[in-house]
Amino acid sequence: MSIDVNNESGTEVDEQAILDIARYALARMRIHPLSELSVIVVDTDAMEQLHIQWMDLPGPTDVMSFPMDELRPPTKDDDEPPPGLLGDIVLCPEVAEQQGKDAETQHSMDEELQLLTVHGVLHLLGYDHEEADEKAEMFGLQAAIVDGWRAEKGLEGPSPAPTVS
Repeated sequence: MSIDVNNESGTEVDEQAILDIARYALARMRIHPLSELSVIVVDTDAMEQLHIQWMDLPGPTDVMSFPMDELRPPTKDDDEPPPGLLGDIVLCPEVAEQQGKDAETQHSMDEELQLLTVHGVLHLLGYDHEEADEKAEMFGLQAAIVDGWRAEKGLEGPSPAPTVS
């Protein structure tokens, strides 16, 4: 799996954890090991520009996903997924930090960025949360992936509650 993490935000983030959880999420979703992903960490000004340009919404957001090859998890255990270019995930640590503070179960900026990385991966794979049933499926899968990764790393407690809008 080729995953590039590029921090352009000026904020110190745990790039290794972002890389690790992205790799874990893609393996858990059975995405071909030769697939490629890019994660870019930006400041609020850059995120706001992207949010306006692509979503026509004001202000910065927490995470944006830009899919490329429309890869999907295999539908059966014996299907071999094709390799491909997944796309880009853009994260904003300043928004993540505030969301972590505002969450019902307060958590760190890095924990929020890990959650947002998984959220972004799932969006690249075609998951969405516009409808109630889609939201339940996506957020359930997101929690399972984050919890699995945290357990594998020996980290305490369950994953942060979803704060993604």
